[in-house]
Amino acid sequence: MREDLAVLDLMASHDSHLPARLQPARLIGLGMNEKELAHNPVLTERCVHDLNAHPVLPFPTAQFDLVLCALSIEYLARPEAVLTDVRRILKPGGTCLITFSERWFPPKAILPWPTLSPFTRMAWALRHLQRTGFHNLHAESLRGLPRPADDRYYRQIKSADPLYAVWGTH
Repeated sequence: MREDLAVLDLMASHDSHLPARLQPARLIGLGMNEKELAHNPVLTERCVHDLNAHPVLPFPTAQFDLVLCALSIEYLARPEAVLTDVRRILKPGGTCLITFSERWFPPKAILPWPTLSPFTRMAWALRHLQRTGFHNLHAESLRGLPRPADDRYYRQIKSADPLYAVWGTH
């Protein structure tokens, strides 16, 4: 990742899930919990905003090179409305990257998420990207890696959680 990038961490929390060595010039966290955002040390700016109540992002057009949605697409009530606006705030050629795992909160997930298999969830997210005008669509899964020995679940589950990613460009 280039260090001069402007990045939006969509639905951010206390962790932006970025490697420590990556330090974009601008990393804005948009989330619902002000206290959690305050505990995220890598953010350069914080924005409290409920995308389910207001799917329009509070940013000018063509401001970001990259929009990340890590581990939270399943909680958006209107994913296509949000992704349409993500496309608006991305610079031409910018990327929207959506990641998720098999860990999620069933009472908070929107339908049809709970009824879908992991690979069908990838297709669901790709379909939303395609419907909202993204192109150069891609999907990958990372599975079967060993769980780190210092992980508190190491004795229960030897493999790390699978990670699924889909992305497209403006």
